[in-house]
Amino acid sequence: MVYTEGVIDVKIYRNHQETVADVTQIIQDASLTYEQQTLALAKLAENQLPLPVGEDEEILELFEKGIICDLDEGHGPYAPRYILPDYEKFFAQGSQFLRLEPPKNLLEAIQTLQIFYHHVPSITRFPVYLGRIDKLLDPFITDREEAREQIKWFLIHLDRTINDSFSHANVGPEETVAGTIIIDLIGELQNVTPNLTILYDKEKTSEAFALSCVTSSLVCANPAFASDRRFRDDFGDDYGIASCYNGLPTGGGAFTLSRLRLNRIVDEAASREDFFASHLPRAVDALLRFMESKIKFLAEETPFFTSNFLVKEGFVDLDRFVGLFGLVGMDEAVDNLMKKEGRNLSYGIDREANELALDILDFIQERVGGFTSGYGKVWGNHFLLHSQVGAAGDEGTTPGMRIAIDKDMPLYDHLRQAAQVHPYFPSGIGDHFPFDYTAKENPQAVLDIFKGGFESGMRYISAYSEDGDIIRVTGYLVKKSDLEKFNQGEQISYDTIQYAKEPLEKHGILNRKVVGVND
Repeated sequence: MVYTEGVIDVKIYRNHQETVADVTQIIQDASLTYEQQTLALAKLAENQLPLPVGEDEEILELFEKGIICDLDEGHGPYAPRYILPDYEKFFAQGSQFLRLEPPKNLLEAIQTLQIFYHHVPSITRFPVYLGRIDKLLDPFITDREEAREQIKWFLIHLDRTINDSFSHANVGPEETVAGTIIIDLIGELQNVTPNLTILYDKEKTSEAFALSCVTSSLVCANPAFASDRRFRDDFGDDYGIASCYNGLPTGGGAFTLSRLRLNRIVDEAASREDFFASHLPRAVDALLRFMESKIKFLAEETPFFTSNFLVKEGFVDLDRFVGLFGLVGMDEAVDNLMKKEGRNLSYGIDREANELALDILDFIQERVGGFTSGYGKVWGNHFLLHSQVGAAGDEGTTPGMRIAIDKDMPLYDHLRQAAQVHPYFPSGIGDHFPFDYTAKENPQAVLDIFKGGFESGMRYISAYSEDGDIIRVTGYLVKKSDLEKFNQGEQISYDTIQYAKEPLEKHGILNRKVVGVND
């Protein structure tokens, strides 16, 4: 508190009292584990700082209106949001900081990874990228049955110690012994961590392995499918899928993921012309400045890129990090712009509405591409567009470029529509489809659907069974049974369940159109 001639500054006193109340609420919340309380208290402390934007009133105004959203990154980011270490380099050279030699057998490989994961920070405090775990472990397998038992306990360890299902591992595109063991085990274990993606390529991925991945996804919502060819076209060989479905350079990652709610920008506009001429460019430019201020703070005012062992030992490099420019709410934005013109046309369904969406994306792509950042050399000092999957406060805002749940279309129409917007988002965009019982009886049909989606231009597709316990909420996994326990005040070890509560209960995730393979 500040005292002036014996008088307490009322504003600062009030803020202090609010902070005390927030701290008290966190430490008395019986539904939070100790780790979850610790993370919440750390974020509360960080947010006592001002945002790094200084006196930029325009940014602060848009932030207050919810047009700009920082996805709870905090006011003083002191580590990149998403880190994708070079695990192959780690296995080749070991780590001086961690006092680890390169592993020589499967047991050492697993233990070495588990130690390393503990020291990789992120927005969640847990590693959001675990590497291509099949390729990392496969060279050490000499006995399949022994490897299966060790990998089983490796996966159990990940689920019980990385308490956040944004944590992501990759397999494929080639079939390996380790990969087949992992896919076989995840259906048996029914874990929510790690989130898993197969990097699929019809020329490299065997049909049998792909079918086993489809079968698994219909049992436990894991793995999702990414088009390896499309991601390689953008990033080359050195990329990974992290967090929800974020394609990023390995040996780097993402400084920040901040986003615009397009629908709230439309709410401010009087017409389509007003939207394009004034409100959209204003919001885009403000978010660009907002992101640049956060990245500059991280790169220049914190010690991460000068002192962290990941940087000093060459597992990540400043120049391989990028900024992710996120977008949500296209569905409502387009529909509301049409209503302002007195036209009853709808995104996803009507051709003119879809063309308007592409016009919006063309505008944003050009304007974001015209901004030169002081960072992100791996992407030419530009930010990457990202179709973000949703967050707290998004009621009335459809995730990313998706079609609102209450107007889901026939499957093949949906795929064709989605394929129009996927190419705009090299850093991530995805669509999720719950399938009925007919899919389990015909996984080949589901695989053919995925192949068709990729040929049409899609980058990322996932599936799950309508009657399964594990569901893909946005890009991450939760158990419906765990939500029931959480609602009854029980503690759940992974904190993603807290984020899932609002989208599952308020945003209609459980009401997604269920797909049959004969639809």
